[in-house]
Amino acid sequence: MEDFLKEYLSLLKIEKNLSDNSISSYRTDLTKFILFLKEKKIKDFNDVTYKIITDFFTKLKEYELTSSSVSRYSSSLRGFFAYLFEQKYILENPTKNLTSTKLARSLPVVLSFNEVENILEQPNIKNNLGIRDRAILELFYSSGLRVSELINLKIADLFFDDEVIRVLGKGNKQRIVPIGSSAIKWMTEYLTKVRPLFQKKLKSENIIFISKRGTKLSRMAIWKIVRKYTEQANIQKDVHPHTFRHSFATHLLEGGADLRAVQEMLGHADISTTQIYTHIDRDYIKQVHKDFHPRG
Repeated sequence: MEDFLKEYLSLLKIEKNLSDNSISSYRTDLTKFILFLKEKKIKDFNDVTYKIITDFFTKLKEYELTSSSVSRYSSSLRGFFAYLFEQKYILENPTKNLTSTKLARSLPVVLSFNEVENILEQPNIKNNLGIRDRAILELFYSSGLRVSELINLKIADLFFDDEVIRVLGKGNKQRIVPIGSSAIKWMTEYLTKVRPLFQKKLKSENIIFISKRGTKLSRMAIWKIVRKYTEQANIQKDVHPHTFRHSFATHLLEGGADLRAVQEMLGHADISTTQIYTHIDRDYIKQVHKDFHPRG
C-alpha cells in the first residue's frame, strides 16, 4: 500500500506541481489512513469499503480535530482513491459517495490599521535583531507574503528601484509584488547594517532574513517574532504571521483596490479564495454605516 502512496505523491509533485507543504499534508493524512487499515488487518485497497472509510472518520473524531481538518482528510482520501480507480488499481471507488464536510467559511482574524502600526513600532530598532524584526514585520504588511515565501526570499528577488519583489509562491509559481516605501526603508536598513554582521558565507546562501548564526529563519522563528511583538503591543487577538496577509488584503479592499489586483498580489490561483476578504470589507462598511449614519 505504501508503494501506491509513493506513486500518488510523485504524481502530485511532478504532474500537479503541488508545493512541498501540500504534499506533506497528503502524506500525513494518507499515512494515517494506511495505519488505520493495518489495524483492521486490511492489506489491499480493493478491500476498503465505504463503511471502513466512515469508521476512519469516526476514529478521527476521537482526536477532536477541527471541521476544517476533517474536511482536509476527506479531500485527501477522495483524491487518492479517485487516482487508484482511474489507474485500475481498484475495482470500485469507496469514496464516490463521500461528500466534503460543508463548512461555514469562518472569517480570518484581521488587524486594524492602528493595531498593525502598534505592532510595527514594538521592535527595539537600537539593536540589530530589532532592525531585522522591524524589516520582517514591515515586509509582511506591505506585501501580504506567506511565511514560506518570506523565509525563502533571496537578495536577487529584490528590485527596490522598481518598488517590487519577485516571489516564488505555491506550485513554484513566480509573481511580482509591489512593496511600499516604509518596507523598502527598513529592509535597506537591515540589509546594509545588520545582515552583513550575521552572514556566514556557507550558511546564508543569499537568503535575506537570517539568524545571528547566519542560518535561514524557520517558520517557527517567524511565528515567535510575530507573537513576541503582538504581546508587547498588548493586542488580545489571535495573531500569527498569516494575520498580516489577511490584514494586507482587507486594508487594500477597504481602500478601494480591485479584487483581481489583490488576487494577483496574494498569488491566489482562484479568485474565490480572495473573495473571502470582500466579506470582511462588507462587515467593515456596515460598521462604518452604523457608527456614522444619523439613523445607523
